[in-house]
Amino acid sequence: MKAAILNEMGRSRPYANSKPLVVEDVSLDPPGAGELLIKIKATGLCHSDLSVINGDRPRPMPMILGHETAGEVQECGAGVTDLKPGDHVVLAFVPSCGSCIPCMEGRPALCEPGARANAAGTLLSGARRLRFSEASLYHHIGVSGYAEYAVVSRRSAIKIDYSLPAHEAALFGCAVVTGVGAVVNTAKVPAGSSVAVVGLGGVGLSALLAANLVGAVEVIAVDSNPDKLQVASRLGATRTVRAGADAVKEVRDLSGGGVDFAFEMASSVAALQLAFDITKRGGTTVTGSLPHPDDRFSVPAVQLAAEERTLKGTYLGSCVPIRDIPRFIALYQQGKLPVNKLLSEILSLEELNEGFDRLADGKSIRQVMTIP
Repeated sequence: MKAAILNEMGRSRPYANSKPLVVEDVSLDPPGAGELLIKIKATGLCHSDLSVINGDRPRPMPMILGHETAGEVQECGAGVTDLKPGDHVVLAFVPSCGSCIPCMEGRPALCEPGARANAAGTLLSGARRLRFSEASLYHHIGVSGYAEYAVVSRRSAIKIDYSLPAHEAALFGCAVVTGVGAVVNTAKVPAGSSVAVVGLGGVGLSALLAANLVGAVEVIAVDSNPDKLQVASRLGATRTVRAGADAVKEVRDLSGGGVDFAFEMASSVAALQLAFDITKRGGTTVTGSLPHPDDRFSVPAVQLAAEERTLKGTYLGSCVPIRDIPRFIALYQQGKLPVNKLLSEILSLEELNEGFDRLADGKSIRQVMTIP
């Protein structure tokens, strides 16, 4: 099959010239016990992939990236009886074992064996099924969707409605579960709340859509990119604020002293500081960022107690994928969660480097690679 291999992190931009992703003919072993062979239909370009390309999120190399993926089951490994060839699936980027403490507590996004496998670049079983010139390649968070096919753990696959186009279905594998889940699962935003979203990529705008869905009365969109602020207005932001020196004062003035809930989705410590500073006394700040591991964030300790402030992280939107992906899709199909409006470009496998230039420059919302 053909796949885009990342051989090393940190190549200079523009990626259209340095070409960190190289399309090669790659060998893929058959699925093992508890695994699936998936024909890839569509995979989104996400900041989490970019952060591996630029070195902010170190991973073992060489690796096939891509994790926001929809496809079709081609073959089931031994022991897989609840899916069959022809089933359509969205892939979750945390394969949940189902038996560790977080999984049994209903928090599969924090699955411990899944986290270890993702960090090691293997499938949940510990195996690697990808090879190039007989050398093993690493899997990206259990998916490796920038390819024509993938072998994944059954624990990574969520069956979905056949009628949903693949380029739309892929969004539910990361942008939607993370952004919408942050609002409805992590923060549990009640109707009538005031909300701000800092960072208006696919995840941030998904959070904005969710804030409207749950009945927030004030939804303030914050970004440094004026084009993204215009998109946010079209998607239902009640106010927009250009990120910068005066942003904190402007948001606090607009919201009467700060918002009830601020969501930071920009993968930037400065953006997280802004989100914390625009949250009111007694309010909640939620971050879905994945900045470089060396980055640090600090707040006056007394502020947490004296103002009863809450600072929370969200990963995979605190979702239970088998529950949440189908219900988020149902909300989309009913017109209540118009995530199709996040789509900006459709790309081929060979156009990924140019696509990541656009993502790094903030010139797109959600690009999706499709395989005919």
